[in-house]
Amino acid sequence: MQLDSRQLAAFAAVLREGSFEAAARALHVTPSAVSQRIKALEERLGRVLIRRGAPCVATEAGESLQRHAQQVALLEAQALAPFGLAAAEGRPRGAAAAALPLALAVNADSLATWFVPALAQVQRVHPVGFELQVEDQDHSHELLRQGRVIAAVTAEPQPVQGCAVRRLGAMRYRAVASPAFVARWFPRGLEESALAAAPCAVFNEKDRLQERFLRRLLRKPPVPPRHRVPSTHGFVHAALHGLAWGMNPEALVAPLLAGGDLVELAPGQVLDVPLHWQHWRLEAEVLRALNLAVEAAARAALVR
Repeated sequence: MQLDSRQLAAFAAVLREGSFEAAARALHVTPSAVSQRIKALEERLGRVLIRRGAPCVATEAGESLQRHAQQVALLEAQALAPFGLAAAEGRPRGAAAAALPLALAVNADSLATWFVPALAQVQRVHPVGFELQVEDQDHSHELLRQGRVIAAVTAEPQPVQGCAVRRLGAMRYRAVASPAFVARWFPRGLEESALAAAPCAVFNEKDRLQERFLRRLLRKPPVPPRHRVPSTHGFVHAALHGLAWGMNPEALVAPLLAGGDLVELAPGQVLDVPLHWQHWRLEAEVLRALNLAVEAAARAALVR
């Protein structure tokens, strides 16, 4: 069965943009045209592919097609580039960045430290746009499995089906707080009662770094009060201003530790989180360039 390329492009655009109206703007067509193309595609395949909502998301049947649609778009863009055209609607290459964003998953701490330079290096050579989805490193591989991204920074060493995996190195974390916080909550050191009472920061409900640190110190770690701080730099500020202690990337807090603005709760106790780069097994020049740039940036910034 051969799929209609315009129907496939409309399907991918709805999932990428989150709504039929936004997809229509991205494709420079009417919302009615997008709706008709999706309806025709669903009738042809005999499955509902998109769950209508805010935002629109792929159904289970649509997830496998979403991956195929992104692969087709990537290969089309590569084939049309020498002719000065963009994929999807055959527009001039000036519109390529909007027509073909590369969907990637990355954890917030990598995004705030070493990952962006890799993207900048690729963008200087290839006229693409990046659609970044921030996800915890322990869960980002699921976005690959669902077909929502073409590559991901992940803690998962086992490749998702159809993907290759490369070890990047480890991101090093240190448990830090302000001197005033330590004086207030740990006047006699890291006693169990103090660790149970002192508030810590967590990024979100998936963040287990603080828990892992406590498990290193105590056989039965306590569950301290928590502040949810969904920002890498907000995490650092929470420690600086005495709101909470937390596990922060060494790359961000090293200058603050050296200057005495922050101190370590347990000097020398580091937590290294291994990171991997999983990506589709696809022969596309831009993907090869992205893989090389990510590996180079990780080699310069992460613990080997």
